[in-house]
Amino acid sequence: MPSATDHPRRLVLLRHAKAEPGGREADALRSLALAGRRQCLRVGGALIERDLVPDLVLCSAAVRTRQTWDLVRGALGGAEPVVEISDLLYEAGVAEMVGQVRGIGDGVRTVLVVGHEPTVSAVAATLAGAHSDKSAVAHVRAGMSTGTFCVLDVAGPWSELERGAARLRAVVAPTG
Repeated sequence: MPSATDHPRRLVLLRHAKAEPGGREADALRSLALAGRRQCLRVGGALIERDLVPDLVLCSAAVRTRQTWDLVRGALGGAEPVVEISDLLYEAGVAEMVGQVRGIGDGVRTVLVVGHEPTVSAVAATLAGAHSDKSAVAHVRAGMSTGTFCVLDVAGPWSELERGAARLRAVVAPTG
């Protein structure tokens, strides 16, 4: 029987679900729209179907990302991963987001990052190596819509994550 170390680490990058349009409130305070709340249930189901229930969640501190995670978690059937809410992820660029992932301990196998565009797509495109799925690479280069996630396999330790070091397996836009 294979051990957990026989399987690559998995990095799941999720763009928050559909939010209410911007208005008078600060952008970080925007809530999810009803359509976004429905998206979250489909995302949770898609994560379970693909055996991607996270051990650790890194979540932007923005209201819409926290709401996205809360609703996705509710669809994961009682899973209770460690959750870190990060102010840095709200305005993070590629280097900052990858830096946060590099700080993860080696015992963590599956990480879910709940963040924002264009950073989520840019991180996926940056990390995607030569053995990545070509259609998934094209998708992330074009940008990911709300409630969409991508899955990257990471062969080495999180601390050694760098450009082209992961295999982008898929981009999933749950519908239903």
